[in-house]
Amino acid sequence: MSAEPKFVPTSSQTVGPFFRIGLEHLIDCAVPSEPDAQGIVTIRGQVLDRDRAPVFDAMLEFWNASNAAAGTSNADFPSGFARTATDVDGNFRVRMTRPAPISLGDGSAQAPHMLVLVFARGLLRHLVSRVYLDGGHEDVADPVLSTIPADRRRTLIAQCDGVNSFRWNVVLQGDDETVFFAW
Repeated sequence: MSAEPKFVPTSSQTVGPFFRIGLEHLIDCAVPSEPDAQGIVTIRGQVLDRDRAPVFDAMLEFWNASNAAAGTSNADFPSGFARTATDVDGNFRVRMTRPAPISLGDGSAQAPHMLVLVFARGLLRHLVSRVYLDGGHEDVADPVLSTIPADRRRTLIAQCDGVNSFRWNVVLQGDDETVFFAW
């Protein structure tokens, strides 16, 4: 046993693919029983690669940070969590309780937002981002959003396109790449 051990690197594994059939029960529970339930927002968008091609087999998890921080829930969203898969055109749709500001206990607050995890083929680990709703973040000096260069913040803001309806695309690389955080 005088020979040095030889270490061989293991192969890396990518995330996915995700099969919609395994997500149906989670997708179904993310739709409120009332189509226009008060306090519910819809976020629609696409997951796109660097060439702006749709990513048809991605999965996104949305976590409503204000539900978790306040320990509150909505009957339709008891945990403030939803998971959705993209369709063949890279589209996704999720309905969640509208986020609220989160008090940090020192008199400051985080702007209303949702934490978003993106899983897709070709990724070795999931990506972590946030989504802020247009018209809901301006009045709070969010300590995280303020660290993002001004010209990149728009990649985290879902644009209002109707009553309680927002549009937000996730761009994985290239021009207008969504801001992702290292965790």
